[in-house]
Amino acid sequence: MAITAQEVNKLRQMTGAGMMDCKKALTEAEGDFEKAIDILRKKGQKVSASRADRETKEGTIVTAVSADGATGTLLSLTCETDFVAKNEEFVAFANTLLDLATKNAATSVEQILALPFENITVADKIVEMTGKIGEKIEISHYEVVKGEAVVPYIHSNGKLGVLVALVNVNGAEVEEAGKDVAMQIAAMNPVAVDKDGVDASTIEREIEVGKEQARQEGKPEEMLEKIAMGKLQKFYKENTLLSQAFVKDNSKSIAQYLDGVSKGMTVAAFKRVSIG
Repeated sequence: MAITAQEVNKLRQMTGAGMMDCKKALTEAEGDFEKAIDILRKKGQKVSASRADRETKEGTIVTAVSADGATGTLLSLTCETDFVAKNEEFVAFANTLLDLATKNAATSVEQILALPFENITVADKIVEMTGKIGEKIEISHYEVVKGEAVVPYIHSNGKLGVLVALVNVNGAEVEEAGKDVAMQIAAMNPVAVDKDGVDASTIEREIEVGKEQARQEGKPEEMLEKIAMGKLQKFYKENTLLSQAFVKDNSKSIAQYLDGVSKGMTVAAFKRVSIG
């Protein structure tokens, strides 16, 4: 049967698929729109399956902060090529997913994938987008942080994002301070807020490395533990956020910088996500 341009355009508006894909689907479905939509979805599933092992090293990061400023969310939507990552439709899709996640108070990628999207789920919509774009697409990260004030930061390349949750702000204007700390996190990649947040396996590894370094330097065995503990303190200073030297002013730590902005202000939590 003959498929009209109007019918092709209608299916295109319904699904977002390309003109030729819509025409082929309608022709195969003999003009039945529901069948045509199923055909397009199956095409997406085939593309998705064929690209399952591909790496998604490109993409975009989007962030949002609640109206009261106390909750921040970050989502990374990844793909295979930079060309797709910079596509307006791809970025808009990432923002739509984040908006859907925040409105439904999602706390994980799995919860987002199960959410309804139009008349299907987010997971099915991603399969649809995969079929349309021809690249593997996935939600790689979804993070939520809470505090008295949450400040987001996205690096200029769109592939590195940070959320910082501040507490004890005491009514101070914290946007600039939060941005400074977020940029510090982006640049210095701390492992935790402070030494109490460093996991036991990391501490154990640093102590063993410290001992081995001292041993290689010819230090006596009875001194290795003490030397390693000294090296561990140096590790804390260089790799935990509040102890790090503030990159804009090395004469003070991040803890001192924040205390100077508002007495007692500190970081409750942070998340740093990088694509690639």
